[in-house]
Amino acid sequence: MRVKCLYALLFIGLFISSCQNDSKPQADVKEASPLIGTWKLLTGTIIQGNDTTITDYTINADFIKIITDTHFAFIRHDLGMDSVAVYVSGGGRCEVKDDKYIEHLDFCNYREWEGHTFSFDFEITGDTLTTKGIEKIEGLGVEQFNIEQYVRVE
Repeated sequence: MRVKCLYALLFIGLFISSCQNDSKPQADVKEASPLIGTWKLLTGTIIQGNDTTITDYTINADFIKIITDTHFAFIRHDLGMDSVAVYVSGGGRCEVKDDKYIEHLDFCNYREWEGHTFSFDFEITGDTLTTKGIEKIEGLGVEQFNIEQYVRVE
């Protein structure tokens, strides 16, 4: 009788232990932002008051933005070989909150833009990123609505 009870207890113990979930709780996994990657700027639209300027960055220029989960950098280089060569670069910390992409511009060759924060709405459709937001720097008299359209670089 004792042997039968022992087998029954052993069977119940094995059954219970097999039902337990031995997997360790997973740490919160931060989902990667779809913004992470390298983007080539196609067009930029600046609206200041009643004036609208549209720039095609595919003609005589290269402009890329690199976004990680914590930082961003941008580089603009014209392809002209004349005396009015243009080179622009900057970068800093960034964050994504819901549909907002926020840049903290820590470095820029236009030094008066450094130390400012810019918030953009963003939308990704296929391999195209569109950002829209107000760039405002009171000390420079800058207040403009900026719309940029990028394509993902593979």
